[in-house]
Amino acid sequence: MTDISHDRLLIIDFGSQVTQLIARRLRELNVFCEIHPFNTVDDAFLKDFNPKAVIFSGGPSSVFAEGAPMPPQSVFDLGVPILGICYGQQVMMQCLGGKVERGHGTAEFGRAFVAPTQNKLDVLEGWFLTEKEQVWMSHGDHVSEIAPGFEVYGTSPNAPFAITGDAARNFYAVQFHPEVHHTPNGARLYENFVRLAGFKGDWTMRAYREEAIAAIRAQVGDAKVICGLSGGVDSSVAAVLIHEAIGDQLTCVFVDHGLLRKGEAEEVVTMFRDNYNMPLIHADEQELFLGELDGVSDPETKRKIIGRLFIDVFQKHATAVGDAKFLAQGTLYPDVIESVSFSGGPSVTIKSHHNVGGLPEKMGLKLVEPLRELFKDEVRALGRELGLPASFIGRHPFPGPGLAIRCPGEITREKLAILREADAVYIDQIRKHGLYDEIWQAFVAILPVRTVGVMGDGRTYDFACALRAVNSVDGMTADYYPFTHEFLGETATRIINEVPGINRVTYDITSKPPGTIEWE
Repeated sequence: MTDISHDRLLIIDFGSQVTQLIARRLRELNVFCEIHPFNTVDDAFLKDFNPKAVIFSGGPSSVFAEGAPMPPQSVFDLGVPILGICYGQQVMMQCLGGKVERGHGTAEFGRAFVAPTQNKLDVLEGWFLTEKEQVWMSHGDHVSEIAPGFEVYGTSPNAPFAITGDAARNFYAVQFHPEVHHTPNGARLYENFVRLAGFKGDWTMRAYREEAIAAIRAQVGDAKVICGLSGGVDSSVAAVLIHEAIGDQLTCVFVDHGLLRKGEAEEVVTMFRDNYNMPLIHADEQELFLGELDGVSDPETKRKIIGRLFIDVFQKHATAVGDAKFLAQGTLYPDVIESVSFSGGPSVTIKSHHNVGGLPEKMGLKLVEPLRELFKDEVRALGRELGLPASFIGRHPFPGPGLAIRCPGEITREKLAILREADAVYIDQIRKHGLYDEIWQAFVAILPVRTVGVMGDGRTYDFACALRAVNSVDGMTADYYPFTHEFLGETATRIINEVPGINRVTYDITSKPPGTIEWE
């Protein structure tokens, strides 16, 4: 979609690791916002985007560095409210006539407490109901002199200008990060800011559904579309939404690549054929995928092989359905954000997103991505709006490469068979204990080692596996789920007793970061 009729809030990204959390806070307030790297925002962009308010994110740079990230000066002439956060505060002061100084012992990292001044500010309504507010600081440089027109509304021991504002222009700036949960009252600050900016809070999934359907029809016309259906929440919601827009012009292709969970192919195909009566091709391509993956152990190589083969399969079926012109994907906003470098230069690739970055020219297809502006929880809300079964809306995320990235090292049919059975037992345990809906994602990874064990009077030399369960809001950060020792012990016993080939079970308690949710 390119035409959003709602009021827009622009987040100018200066490279903070938590910029996405700003967007989440705003979406929770039913405010439409977009994140754009600072070096893509110029006068022409601002005129086209026409934001009702602007937020400057934090970032790792110093305003003193050569080529330091800066916004266009014209952003301050738009006449709209602006909120600067951390580095964003320093940028505002630097651009508007204040001063910033290097650290020199005034750096703050972690929890801090901000005390109010005697001045009152509308954007701080609901703040300072106690003597001090807990906030999360992460800064080396600091503001040493505020810009003309600004006043001080909050201070901390190492940030005398922790909260500043120019109420006449609706310019506000804070040295801390209100978007993180370590700033408990941070959401209230965003709520006040968008209220002062005049947002109506009309960004709802009901409205988005209508707009998305209109946009899909306008983009596609009378052409045919194929949709890569994995059975996960994203592709399922995308398929149902597109089918509602264009009916039988859509053909879904469910690719069984031999890397699915136990019984998954039958479950997905049955649900879509029985409930939605949409054209669906069940492409059994197990031999193709497993053959190409034979002997491959590098995780990035696995992902690229699987991505390439998906494209080949879709291309084959695009021709078979009668010269389809579009390929539909369940790309989400976090996928897009993670694939953009804020600096515009080379950035570290954590892992390839197989559904981001366009299509090879040889396919001759254009992309339809109706979920591209949404976070995962918004996709679930849209799924409920579309009437998808709760059992599908609530499914844990499942990666496009499937079990390939839950099988570190070389992939074999033996390891995949063991992994499917172990995963089925684990998920069954989670459901039996009533924990499935409390957990963002849970799965088993089979480890590329064999360990010595003893069963009865015999020695075993079988695989070890790792259980993984995390809680998250949108997949950008995650913490491990705190199972009881009783649950873990019971689950380990079941897996070892019921799954031949495994004699050792571990539980992964790594958060994201530093780890990722998946093992590869």
